Amino acid sequence: MSKVRVRFAPSPTGYVHVGNARTALFNWLFARHEGGAFVLRIEDTDVERSEKGYESQLVEDLRWFGLDWDEGPDKGGPFGPYRQSERQDLYAQFAKELVGAGRGYFCFCSAEQLEAERQDALKAGRQPKYSGRCRTLAAEEAARRVKNREPAAIRLKIEPGEFRWQDLVHGEVVFSSDVIGDPILVRSGGHPGYNYAVVIDDHMMQISHVIRGDDHISNTPRQLALYRALGWEPPAFAHLSTILGPDRARLSKRHGATSLQNFREEGILPEALRNYLALLGWSPADGKTEILGGDALAEQFSLAHVTKSPAVFDAEKLAWMNRQYMKGAAPECLARLSAPFLVKATYLAEPIAPATMAWIERVLDATLKNLDRLDQLPAATRLIFDYDATTVVSSEETRHVAEDPAARQVLAALIPKVLADESLTFARFREIAKEVQKETGKKGKDLFHPIRVAVTGAVSGPELEKLIPIFEEGAKLNLAKPIKSTAERLREFAAAARLE
Repeated sequence: MSKVRVRFAPSPTGYVHVGNARTALFNWLFARHEGGAFVLRIEDTDVERSEKGYESQLVEDLRWFGLDWDEGPDKGGPFGPYRQSERQDLYAQFAKELVGAGRGYFCFCSAEQLEAERQDALKAGRQPKYSGRCRTLAAEEAARRVKNREPAAIRLKIEPGEFRWQDLVHGEVVFSSDVIGDPILVRSGGHPGYNYAVVIDDHMMQISHVIRGDDHISNTPRQLALYRALGWEPPAFAHLSTILGPDRARLSKRHGATSLQNFREEGILPEALRNYLALLGWSPADGKTEILGGDALAEQFSLAHVTKSPAVFDAEKLAWMNRQYMKGAAPECLARLSAPFLVKATYLAEPIAPATMAWIERVLDATLKNLDRLDQLPAATRLIFDYDATTVVSSEETRHVAEDPAARQVLAALIPKVLADESLTFARFREIAKEVQKETGKKGKDLFHPIRVAVTGAVSGPELEKLIPIFEEGAKLNLAKPIKSTAERLREFAAAARLE
Protein backbone atom coordinates (compact mmCIF):
# COMPACT_ATOMS: atom_id res chain seq x y z
CA MET A 1 0.00 0.00 0.00
CA SER A 2 1.35 3.44 -0.95
CA LYS A 3 2.66 5.63 1.86
CA VAL A 4 2.25 8.75 -0.24
CA ARG A 5 0.11 11.32 1.56
CA VAL A 6 -0.29 14.88 0.29
CA ARG A 7 -2.49 17.74 1.33
CA PHE A 8 -4.11 20.88 -0.01
CA ALA A 9 -4.45 23.38 2.81
CA PRO A 10 -6.22 26.59 1.76
CA SER A 11 -7.19 29.46 4.02
CA PRO A 12 -10.90 30.35 3.86
CA THR A 13 -10.18 34.04 3.29
CA GLY A 14 -11.25 34.35 -0.36
CA TYR A 15 -11.97 32.43 -3.54
CA VAL A 16 -9.72 29.67 -4.88
CA HIS A 17 -7.47 31.43 -7.40
CA VAL A 18 -5.58 29.88 -10.30
CA GLY A 19 -2.33 29.34 -8.38
CA ASN A 20 -4.05 27.52 -5.53
CA ALA A 21 -6.22 25.55 -7.95
CA ARG A 22 -3.12 24.30 -9.79
CA THR A 23 -1.47 23.43 -6.46
CA ALA A 24 -4.54 21.44 -5.45
CA LEU A 25 -4.58 19.73 -8.86
CA PHE A 26 -0.90 18.74 -8.76
CA ASN A 27 -1.31 17.30 -5.25
CA TRP A 28 -4.41 15.40 -6.36
CA LEU A 29 -2.75 14.07 -9.52
CA PHE A 30 0.34 12.97 -7.57
CA ALA A 31 -1.79 11.16 -4.98
CA ARG A 32 -3.91 9.43 -7.60
CA HIS A 33 -0.87 8.47 -9.69
CA GLU A 34 0.89 6.98 -6.66
CA GLY A 35 -2.21 5.37 -5.20
CA GLY A 36 -1.83 7.54 -2.10
CA ALA A 37 -4.09 9.79 -0.05
CA PHE A 38 -5.16 13.35 -0.83
CA VAL A 39 -6.08 15.36 2.27
CA LEU A 40 -8.05 18.61 2.43
CA ARG A 41 -7.10 20.71 5.46
CA ILE A 42 -8.58 24.12 6.26
CA GLU A 43 -6.02 26.56 7.64
CA ASP A 44 -8.36 29.00 9.38
CA THR A 45 -6.14 30.42 12.12
CA ASP A 46 -6.39 33.90 10.56
CA VAL A 47 -9.51 34.60 12.62
CA GLU A 48 -10.00 38.14 11.31
CA ARG A 49 -10.17 37.13 7.65
CA SER A 50 -11.42 33.53 7.74
CA GLU A 51 -15.09 33.04 6.94
CA LYS A 52 -17.31 29.97 6.91
CA GLY A 53 -18.85 31.19 3.69
CA TYR A 54 -15.47 31.07 1.97
CA GLU A 55 -14.88 27.55 3.27
CA SER A 56 -18.21 26.38 1.84
CA GLN A 57 -17.41 28.11 -1.45
CA LEU A 58 -13.95 26.58 -1.78
CA VAL A 59 -15.32 23.08 -1.10
CA GLU A 60 -18.02 23.62 -3.73
CA ASP A 61 -15.51 25.03 -6.24
CA LEU A 62 -13.05 22.17 -5.72
CA ARG A 63 -15.82 19.64 -6.30
CA TRP A 64 -16.90 21.49 -9.45
CA PHE A 65 -13.23 21.42 -10.51
CA GLY A 66 -13.42 17.63 -10.34
CA LEU A 67 -11.24 17.00 -7.28
CA ASP A 68 -12.15 14.61 -4.49
CA TRP A 69 -10.32 14.01 -1.22
CA ASP A 70 -9.84 11.01 1.00
CA GLU A 71 -9.83 12.94 4.26
CA GLY A 72 -11.12 16.37 5.16
CA PRO A 73 -13.41 18.43 7.38
CA ASP A 74 -16.51 17.12 5.62
CA LYS A 75 -15.33 13.48 5.47
CA GLY A 76 -13.30 13.02 8.62
CA GLY A 77 -10.37 10.64 8.75
CA PRO A 78 -7.83 9.07 11.12
CA PHE A 79 -5.86 12.30 11.69
CA GLY A 80 -8.64 14.83 12.28
CA PRO A 81 -9.86 17.32 13.02
CA TYR A 82 -9.06 18.89 9.66
CA ARG A 83 -9.60 22.55 10.58
CA GLN A 84 -6.73 24.29 12.33
CA SER A 85 -9.16 26.20 14.52
CA GLU A 86 -10.14 22.83 16.04
CA ARG A 87 -6.52 21.80 16.74
CA GLN A 88 -5.54 24.56 19.19
CA ASP A 89 -4.89 22.18 22.09
CA LEU A 90 -2.39 20.28 19.96
CA TYR A 91 -0.45 23.45 19.10
CA ALA A 92 -0.42 24.52 22.75
CA GLN A 93 0.90 21.11 23.81
CA PHE A 94 3.94 21.17 21.50
CA ALA A 95 4.66 24.84 22.21
CA LYS A 96 4.80 24.02 25.91
CA GLU A 97 7.17 21.11 25.21
CA LEU A 98 9.49 23.33 23.14
CA VAL A 99 9.66 26.00 25.84
CA GLY A 100 10.24 23.35 28.49
CA ALA A 101 13.10 21.86 26.47
CA GLY A 102 14.72 25.27 26.00
CA ARG A 103 14.13 25.24 22.23
CA GLY A 104 11.40 27.84 22.44
CA TYR A 105 11.04 30.99 24.55
CA PHE A 106 8.56 33.69 25.52
CA CYS A 107 8.84 37.01 23.69
CA PHE A 108 7.38 40.14 25.30
CA CYS A 109 8.25 42.59 22.55
CA SER A 110 5.44 44.91 21.51
CA ALA A 111 4.36 45.44 17.92
CA GLU A 112 5.86 48.92 18.08
CA GLN A 113 9.25 47.58 19.21
CA LEU A 114 9.29 44.99 16.44
CA GLU A 115 8.37 47.55 13.78
CA ALA A 116 11.12 49.89 15.01
CA GLU A 117 13.64 47.03 14.71
CA ARG A 118 12.41 46.31 11.22
CA GLN A 119 12.73 49.92 10.09
CA ASP A 120 16.24 50.19 11.58
CA ALA A 121 17.33 47.09 9.64
CA LEU A 122 15.90 48.42 6.40
CA LYS A 123 17.62 51.78 6.85
CA ALA A 124 20.91 49.98 7.44
CA GLY A 125 20.40 47.87 4.33
CA ARG A 126 20.02 44.64 6.30
CA GLN A 127 17.49 41.84 5.88
CA PRO A 128 14.88 42.49 8.61
CA LYS A 129 14.82 39.78 11.27
CA TYR A 130 14.06 39.56 14.97
CA SER A 131 16.98 40.73 17.08
CA GLY A 132 16.55 38.06 19.74
CA ARG A 133 15.94 40.68 22.43
CA CYS A 134 13.95 38.23 24.65
CA ARG A 135 16.00 35.15 23.85
CA THR A 136 18.33 35.55 26.86
CA LEU A 137 15.61 36.22 29.43
CA ALA A 138 15.93 33.88 32.40
CA ALA A 139 13.29 31.19 32.40
CA GLU A 140 12.15 32.23 35.89
CA GLU A 141 11.74 35.87 34.80
CA ALA A 142 9.78 34.85 31.72
CA ALA A 143 7.55 32.54 33.77
CA ARG A 144 6.86 35.33 36.27
CA ARG A 145 5.83 37.78 33.53
CA VAL A 146 3.60 35.20 31.87
CA LYS A 147 1.99 34.45 35.26
CA ASN A 148 1.28 38.17 35.61
CA ARG A 149 -0.60 37.97 32.32
CA GLU A 150 1.86 40.09 30.39
CA PRO A 151 1.22 39.54 26.65
CA ALA A 152 3.78 37.12 25.28
CA ALA A 153 4.39 35.28 22.04
CA ILE A 154 6.41 32.06 21.85
CA ARG A 155 9.39 31.97 19.48
CA LEU A 156 11.62 29.17 18.24
CA LYS A 157 15.35 29.39 18.85
CA ILE A 158 17.16 29.16 15.51
CA GLU A 159 20.56 27.53 15.96
CA PRO A 160 23.55 28.64 13.83
CA GLY A 161 24.13 26.62 10.67
CA GLU A 162 22.38 26.08 7.38
CA PHE A 163 19.19 24.55 6.09
CA ARG A 164 19.52 22.34 3.05
CA TRP A 165 16.99 20.24 1.21
CA GLN A 166 16.66 18.50 -2.14
CA ASP A 167 13.63 20.14 -3.68
CA LEU A 168 11.80 17.85 -6.10
CA VAL A 169 11.39 20.74 -8.54
CA HIS A 170 14.27 23.16 -7.85
CA GLY A 171 16.98 20.70 -6.89
CA GLU A 172 19.28 21.49 -3.97
CA VAL A 173 18.29 24.60 -2.00
CA VAL A 174 20.41 26.07 0.82
CA PHE A 175 19.62 28.83 3.32
CA SER A 176 21.94 30.17 6.01
CA SER A 177 20.50 30.61 9.50
CA ASP A 178 21.97 34.13 9.43
CA VAL A 179 19.05 35.38 7.35
CA ILE A 180 16.39 33.82 9.58
CA GLY A 181 15.20 35.42 12.80
CA ASP A 182 13.63 33.37 15.57
CA PRO A 183 10.12 32.78 14.13
CA ILE A 184 6.94 33.11 16.16
CA LEU A 185 5.33 29.79 17.02
CA VAL A 186 2.34 31.13 18.94
CA ARG A 187 1.18 34.74 18.87
CA SER A 188 0.47 36.65 22.07
CA GLY A 189 -3.26 36.17 21.48
CA GLY A 190 -2.80 32.40 21.53
CA HIS A 191 -3.15 31.74 17.82
CA PRO A 192 -0.42 29.64 16.15
CA GLY A 193 1.81 31.12 13.45
CA TYR A 194 1.60 29.63 9.97
CA ASN A 195 5.05 28.05 9.96
CA TYR A 196 4.37 26.43 13.32
CA ALA A 197 0.88 25.04 12.73
CA VAL A 198 1.71 23.69 9.29
CA VAL A 199 4.62 21.63 10.64
CA ILE A 200 2.58 20.19 13.50
CA ASP A 201 -0.27 19.32 11.12
CA ASP A 202 1.90 17.87 8.38
CA HIS A 203 3.73 15.64 10.85
CA MET A 204 0.65 14.51 12.78
CA MET A 205 -1.21 13.82 9.52
CA GLN A 206 1.78 11.85 8.20
CA ILE A 207 2.13 14.00 5.08
CA SER A 208 4.91 12.51 2.95
CA HIS A 209 5.21 15.22 0.26
CA VAL A 210 4.54 18.94 0.54
CA ILE A 211 3.70 20.26 -2.94
CA ARG A 212 3.07 24.01 -2.91
CA GLY A 213 3.88 27.30 -4.64
CA ASP A 214 7.45 28.57 -4.75
CA ASP A 215 6.41 31.63 -2.72
CA HIS A 216 6.77 29.22 0.21
CA ILE A 217 10.46 28.45 -0.42
CA SER A 218 11.52 31.09 2.12
CA ASN A 219 9.21 29.47 4.70
CA THR A 220 10.85 26.09 4.33
CA PRO A 221 14.02 26.82 6.41
CA ARG A 222 11.87 27.95 9.35
CA GLN A 223 9.83 24.80 9.06
CA LEU A 224 12.94 22.62 8.82
CA ALA A 225 14.24 24.32 11.98
CA LEU A 226 11.06 23.28 13.77
CA TYR A 227 11.31 19.71 12.50
CA ARG A 228 14.83 19.61 13.95
CA ALA A 229 13.71 21.07 17.26
CA LEU A 230 11.00 18.46 17.60
CA GLY A 231 13.19 15.60 16.39
CA TRP A 232 10.94 14.81 13.46
CA GLU A 233 11.78 13.72 9.92
CA PRO A 234 10.59 16.38 7.43
CA PRO A 235 8.55 15.47 4.34
CA ALA A 236 9.83 15.84 0.79
CA PHE A 237 9.28 19.33 -0.65
CA ALA A 238 8.28 20.33 -4.18
CA HIS A 239 7.81 24.03 -4.90
CA LEU A 240 5.79 24.87 -8.00
CA SER A 241 6.64 27.80 -10.25
CA THR A 242 4.76 31.08 -10.21
CA ILE A 243 1.96 31.63 -12.74
CA LEU A 244 2.42 34.84 -14.72
CA GLY A 245 0.12 36.90 -16.89
CA PRO A 246 0.86 37.63 -20.58
CA ASP A 247 2.85 40.69 -19.50
CA ARG A 248 5.12 38.43 -17.40
CA ALA A 249 3.83 40.00 -14.18
CA ARG A 250 2.36 37.79 -11.46
CA LEU A 251 -1.15 36.72 -12.49
CA SER A 252 -3.78 38.94 -10.86
CA LYS A 253 -7.36 40.13 -11.32
CA ARG A 254 -6.25 42.77 -13.80
CA HIS A 255 -5.43 39.93 -16.22
CA GLY A 256 -9.07 38.78 -16.20
CA ALA A 257 -10.56 35.66 -14.63
CA THR A 258 -8.32 34.30 -11.89
CA SER A 259 -10.50 32.14 -9.63
CA LEU A 260 -12.40 28.89 -10.01
CA GLN A 261 -15.55 30.90 -9.35
CA ASN A 262 -14.71 33.23 -12.27
CA PHE A 263 -14.13 30.36 -14.69
CA ARG A 264 -17.28 28.60 -13.53
CA GLU A 265 -19.30 31.79 -14.16
CA GLU A 266 -17.73 32.14 -17.61
CA GLY A 267 -18.80 28.66 -18.59
CA ILE A 268 -15.39 27.04 -18.78
CA LEU A 269 -15.79 23.28 -18.47
CA PRO A 270 -14.03 21.87 -15.39
CA GLU A 271 -12.40 19.15 -17.50
CA ALA A 272 -10.90 21.77 -19.82
CA LEU A 273 -9.64 23.89 -16.92
CA ARG A 274 -8.06 20.85 -15.23
CA ASN A 275 -6.33 19.90 -18.46
CA TYR A 276 -5.09 23.44 -19.08
CA LEU A 277 -3.82 24.09 -15.54
CA ALA A 278 -2.04 20.73 -15.51
CA LEU A 279 0.04 21.93 -18.47
CA LEU A 280 1.12 25.11 -16.65
CA GLY A 281 4.50 23.97 -15.40
CA TRP A 282 4.16 20.29 -16.27
CA SER A 283 4.20 18.29 -19.49
CA PRO A 284 3.52 14.63 -20.30
CA ALA A 285 6.41 12.33 -21.08
CA ASP A 286 6.09 12.82 -24.86
CA GLY A 287 6.25 16.61 -24.39
CA LYS A 288 3.55 17.31 -26.99
CA THR A 289 0.17 15.79 -26.09
CA GLU A 290 -2.21 18.57 -25.05
CA ILE A 291 -5.65 17.01 -24.65
CA LEU A 292 -5.51 14.69 -21.63
CA GLY A 293 -8.97 13.90 -20.36
CA GLY A 294 -10.37 11.36 -17.98
CA ASP A 295 -7.73 9.37 -16.12
CA ALA A 296 -4.94 10.20 -18.57
CA LEU A 297 -3.61 13.10 -16.50
CA ALA A 298 -3.28 11.02 -13.35
CA GLU A 299 -1.78 8.12 -15.28
CA GLN A 300 0.96 10.28 -16.79
CA PHE A 301 1.61 12.78 -14.00
CA SER A 302 5.09 12.88 -12.51
CA LEU A 303 6.93 15.48 -10.44
CA ALA A 304 9.99 14.68 -12.58
CA HIS A 305 8.32 16.56 -15.47
CA VAL A 306 7.42 19.67 -13.45
CA THR A 307 9.50 22.65 -14.53
CA LYS A 308 10.85 25.36 -12.24
CA SER A 309 10.42 28.07 -14.88
CA PRO A 310 7.43 30.40 -14.39
CA ALA A 311 4.35 29.43 -16.39
CA VAL A 312 2.45 32.03 -18.46
CA PHE A 313 -1.35 31.90 -18.33
CA ASP A 314 -2.73 32.16 -21.87
CA ALA A 315 -6.48 32.88 -21.93
CA GLU A 316 -6.67 32.16 -25.68
CA LYS A 317 -5.13 28.72 -25.22
CA LEU A 318 -7.65 27.97 -22.47
CA ALA A 319 -10.45 29.10 -24.79
CA TRP A 320 -9.14 26.77 -27.52
CA MET A 321 -8.98 23.88 -25.08
CA ASN A 322 -12.46 24.61 -23.79
CA ARG A 323 -13.78 24.44 -27.36
CA GLN A 324 -12.27 20.99 -27.79
CA TYR A 325 -13.91 19.77 -24.62
CA MET A 326 -17.29 21.30 -25.49
CA LYS A 327 -17.20 19.61 -28.89
CA GLY A 328 -16.40 16.28 -27.28
CA ALA A 329 -18.90 16.54 -24.42
CA ALA A 330 -21.99 14.34 -24.28
CA PRO A 331 -24.94 16.44 -25.61
CA GLU A 332 -27.08 15.86 -22.51
CA CYS A 333 -24.21 16.86 -20.22
CA LEU A 334 -23.48 20.02 -22.18
CA ALA A 335 -27.18 20.93 -22.20
CA ARG A 336 -27.31 20.54 -18.40
CA LEU A 337 -24.27 22.82 -17.98
CA SER A 338 -25.66 25.35 -20.48
CA ALA A 339 -29.16 25.65 -19.05
CA PRO A 340 -28.21 28.01 -16.15
CA PHE A 341 -26.79 30.53 -18.63
CA LEU A 342 -30.07 30.60 -20.55
CA VAL A 343 -31.96 30.91 -17.27
CA LYS A 344 -29.77 33.85 -16.23
CA ALA A 345 -30.53 35.51 -19.58
CA THR A 346 -34.27 35.04 -18.76
CA TYR A 347 -34.72 32.92 -21.86
CA LEU A 348 -35.65 29.87 -19.78
CA ALA A 349 -37.13 29.38 -16.33
CA GLU A 350 -36.54 26.60 -13.83
CA PRO A 351 -37.49 23.82 -13.46
CA ILE A 352 -36.57 22.84 -17.00
CA ALA A 353 -38.69 20.08 -18.53
CA PRO A 354 -37.05 17.07 -20.24
CA ALA A 355 -38.46 18.18 -23.61
CA THR A 356 -36.80 21.57 -23.17
CA MET A 357 -33.48 19.95 -22.26
CA ALA A 358 -33.65 17.91 -25.46
CA TRP A 359 -34.37 21.13 -27.38
CA ILE A 360 -31.33 22.80 -25.76
CA GLU A 361 -29.22 19.97 -27.18
CA ARG A 362 -30.48 20.91 -30.65
CA VAL A 363 -29.72 24.60 -29.98
CA LEU A 364 -26.18 23.74 -28.90
CA ASP A 365 -25.64 21.62 -31.99
CA ALA A 366 -26.46 24.69 -34.09
CA THR A 367 -24.41 27.25 -32.16
CA LEU A 368 -21.52 25.36 -30.55
CA LYS A 369 -18.93 26.04 -33.25
CA ASN A 370 -19.13 29.75 -32.45
CA LEU A 371 -18.58 29.37 -28.70
CA ASP A 372 -15.43 29.48 -26.59
CA ARG A 373 -17.33 29.53 -23.30
CA LEU A 374 -20.87 28.77 -22.25
CA ASP A 375 -21.50 32.33 -21.07
CA GLN A 376 -21.40 33.28 -24.76
CA LEU A 377 -24.47 31.12 -25.41
CA PRO A 378 -27.13 33.80 -24.72
CA ALA A 379 -25.58 36.11 -27.31
CA ALA A 380 -25.22 33.25 -29.80
CA THR A 381 -28.87 32.27 -29.36
CA ARG A 382 -30.31 35.78 -29.44
CA LEU A 383 -31.56 35.29 -33.02
CA ILE A 384 -33.51 32.28 -31.77
CA PHE A 385 -35.19 34.02 -28.84
CA ASP A 386 -35.33 37.65 -30.00
CA TYR A 387 -37.01 38.34 -33.33
CA ASP A 388 -38.50 41.72 -34.14
CA ALA A 389 -39.52 42.27 -37.74
CA THR A 390 -39.69 46.06 -37.37
CA THR A 391 -36.02 46.07 -36.37
CA VAL A 392 -35.12 43.74 -39.25
CA VAL A 393 -36.61 46.03 -41.89
CA SER A 394 -35.16 49.22 -40.36
CA SER A 395 -31.69 48.32 -39.07
CA GLU A 396 -28.60 49.40 -40.99
CA GLU A 397 -27.43 45.80 -41.44
CA THR A 398 -30.62 44.15 -42.69
CA ARG A 399 -32.97 46.78 -44.15
CA HIS A 400 -31.56 46.24 -47.66
CA VAL A 401 -33.56 43.00 -47.88
CA ALA A 402 -36.82 44.85 -47.35
CA GLU A 403 -35.80 47.53 -49.86
CA ASP A 404 -34.23 45.49 -52.65
CA PRO A 405 -36.76 44.60 -55.40
CA ALA A 406 -35.10 41.27 -56.18
CA ALA A 407 -35.12 40.24 -52.52
CA ARG A 408 -38.75 41.34 -52.15
CA GLN A 409 -39.64 39.22 -55.18
CA VAL A 410 -38.11 36.12 -53.51
CA LEU A 411 -39.88 36.72 -50.23
CA ALA A 412 -43.20 37.57 -51.84
CA ALA A 413 -43.11 34.15 -53.51
CA LEU A 414 -41.84 32.30 -50.41
CA ILE A 415 -43.94 33.62 -47.57
CA PRO A 416 -47.44 32.59 -48.77
CA LYS A 417 -46.24 29.05 -49.37
CA VAL A 418 -44.75 28.80 -45.86
CA LEU A 419 -47.88 30.24 -44.25
CA ALA A 420 -49.99 27.69 -46.11
CA ASP A 421 -48.05 24.78 -44.61
CA GLU A 422 -49.48 23.77 -41.22
CA SER A 423 -46.63 21.44 -40.22
CA LEU A 424 -43.39 22.88 -41.49
CA THR A 425 -40.24 20.75 -41.58
CA PHE A 426 -36.91 21.71 -43.05
CA ALA A 427 -37.44 19.17 -45.83
CA ARG A 428 -40.66 20.95 -46.77
CA PHE A 429 -38.97 24.34 -46.39
CA ARG A 430 -36.29 23.24 -48.83
CA GLU A 431 -38.95 22.13 -51.33
CA ILE A 432 -40.61 25.54 -51.05
CA ALA A 433 -37.26 27.25 -51.67
CA LYS A 434 -36.80 25.16 -54.83
CA GLU A 435 -40.28 26.19 -56.01
CA VAL A 436 -39.40 29.84 -55.42
CA GLN A 437 -36.16 29.38 -57.35
CA LYS A 438 -38.08 28.13 -60.37
CA GLU A 439 -40.64 30.92 -60.14
CA THR A 440 -38.18 33.79 -59.70
CA GLY A 441 -35.07 32.49 -61.43
CA LYS A 442 -33.05 33.45 -58.35
CA LYS A 443 -30.49 31.04 -56.93
CA GLY A 444 -27.52 30.85 -54.57
CA LYS A 445 -26.98 33.97 -52.48
CA ASP A 446 -29.68 35.88 -54.36
CA LEU A 447 -32.19 33.28 -53.21
CA PHE A 448 -31.05 32.32 -49.72
CA HIS A 449 -29.71 35.62 -48.35
CA PRO A 450 -33.14 37.32 -48.34
CA ILE A 451 -34.66 34.16 -46.87
CA ARG A 452 -32.07 34.02 -44.07
CA VAL A 453 -32.52 37.65 -43.12
CA ALA A 454 -36.31 37.46 -43.17
CA VAL A 455 -36.40 34.27 -41.06
CA THR A 456 -33.59 34.98 -38.59
CA GLY A 457 -33.19 38.75 -38.59
CA ALA A 458 -29.44 38.35 -39.15
CA VAL A 459 -27.15 38.30 -42.18
CA SER A 460 -25.23 35.27 -40.88
CA GLY A 461 -25.53 32.51 -38.32
CA PRO A 462 -26.24 28.79 -38.01
CA GLU A 463 -27.50 26.84 -40.99
CA LEU A 464 -31.21 27.15 -41.72
CA GLU A 465 -31.30 23.37 -41.82
CA LYS A 466 -30.70 23.45 -38.06
CA LEU A 467 -32.58 26.65 -37.24
CA ILE A 468 -35.93 25.79 -38.84
CA PRO A 469 -36.49 22.71 -36.61
CA ILE A 470 -35.35 24.76 -33.59
CA PHE A 471 -37.96 27.43 -34.36
CA GLU A 472 -40.70 24.88 -34.93
CA GLU A 473 -40.01 22.79 -31.82
CA GLY A 474 -39.28 25.83 -29.65
CA ALA A 475 -42.61 27.43 -30.55
CA LYS A 476 -44.38 24.44 -28.99
CA LEU A 477 -42.49 24.62 -25.69
CA ASN A 478 -43.54 26.59 -22.65
CA LEU A 479 -40.46 28.81 -22.36
CA ALA A 480 -39.91 31.96 -20.30
CA LYS A 481 -39.13 33.73 -23.58
CA PRO A 482 -41.54 32.33 -26.20
CA ILE A 483 -40.02 31.26 -29.52
CA LYS A 484 -41.61 32.41 -32.75
CA SER A 485 -42.13 29.77 -35.42
CA THR A 486 -40.87 30.24 -38.95
CA ALA A 487 -44.35 31.14 -40.13
CA GLU A 488 -44.80 33.73 -37.36
CA ARG A 489 -41.51 35.35 -38.25
CA LEU A 490 -42.31 35.56 -41.95
CA ARG A 491 -45.85 36.83 -41.31
CA GLU A 492 -44.42 39.64 -39.16
CA PHE A 493 -41.74 40.39 -41.74
CA ALA A 494 -44.30 40.59 -44.55
CA ALA A 495 -46.35 43.07 -42.55
CA ALA A 496 -43.33 45.20 -41.50
CA ALA A 497 -41.89 45.21 -45.05
CA ARG A 498 -45.35 45.72 -46.60
CA LEU A 499 -45.00 42.83 -48.99
CA GLU A 500 -48.00 42.24 -51.22
